[in-house]
Amino acid sequence: MSRDEQLKERWEQLVHILSNRFADGDTLDLDAIIYLIGVQELGKFNKKFKKDEKVNLMHIAICRLLEPFGYYEFDYFDEDGWPHYTVKEELPPLKAGEQSILMKGAIVDYFLEKGLIK
Repeated sequence: MSRDEQLKERWEQLVHILSNRFADGDTLDLDAIIYLIGVQELGKFNKKFKKDEKVNLMHIAICRLLEPFGYYEFDYFDEDGWPHYTVKEELPPLKAGEQSILMKGAIVDYFLEKGLIK
């Protein structure tokens, strides 16, 4: 199986699991999954988030997801428990499709590490 086929298969498996768990079977999109990862990384599961906090949660998730690729590095937790990252290397310019593939691959790696998928 090629790497692209394996990514596609794992992505579909992951979307199915997360959609059933968090969206009553409605299919979650990439942004929704990134948001869920942000909530997971913050660890505040029963909090209602404001719009700007939701954007910050997505930023946390993106930093965490791209950290293993060397683009970000965890720096510290602030007094409210929010993680902060520093940029280690700028992302190369990517087309929308390339960006989507990078994020899907990083998300699959994240959930492989967490043991949700195999």
